[in-house]
Amino acid sequence: MTTLILLAKECLPGKVKTRLHPPLSLEQAAELAAASLDDTFTAVRSLPATRRVLAFDGHRAPAASAGYDVVPQVAGGLDARIGAIFDGCTEPAVLIGMDTPQVSARVLAPLFADWPADVDAWFGPAADGGFWALALRNPDGDLVRGVPMSRADTGARQLDRLRGAGLRVRMLPTLTDVDHIEDAYTVAALEPHGRFAATLAGFGVAQLSEALR
Repeated sequence: MTTLILLAKECLPGKVKTRLHPPLSLEQAAELAAASLDDTFTAVRSLPATRRVLAFDGHRAPAASAGYDVVPQVAGGLDARIGAIFDGCTEPAVLIGMDTPQVSARVLAPLFADWPADVDAWFGPAADGGFWALALRNPDGDLVRGVPMSRADTGARQLDRLRGAGLRVRMLPTLTDVDHIEDAYTVAALEPHGRFAATLAGFGVAQLSEALR
């Protein structure tokens, strides 16, 4: 029995993926963020989660969240928001974000089977130094609260927190978060048949050339 948590925000211009502007417009950045979120919903659709939670920052949840419990994110920093989400779980829980649309059910499948007896947590590092996935056998928000977020050492600090608490951690593959335009093209090449790649390609070759100058 495992809960799946997807951490996401409403994809509004000027509110999401602002570091993609320029070369993308704020409207295009929001459109790409929505495509990333949609691909993430698609990737996890087949996983046998006993409960699905969308921890949402916004007012209008996406149509793909049908079947999810939509839970508003609490106020505060990202560490506080993630901590509150885990505090609301009563069974093993897997939290992922919306910024790695190349994620696959295959990579996450072991987290929705019987966990090995020597695994208390799963950790998915991100290429930028953060993390894209965190799963806890016994969810406890205090394992996240106080970890500095959005830094080059966030992943290392979070991993140290888990191990310092005595948890036995199994690592997941490193994935690329889409923060900058170069990341977007890297991720689109890894998953060329998704909505994310199609949306990015639709913005045109001129913007690709500008982004890679």
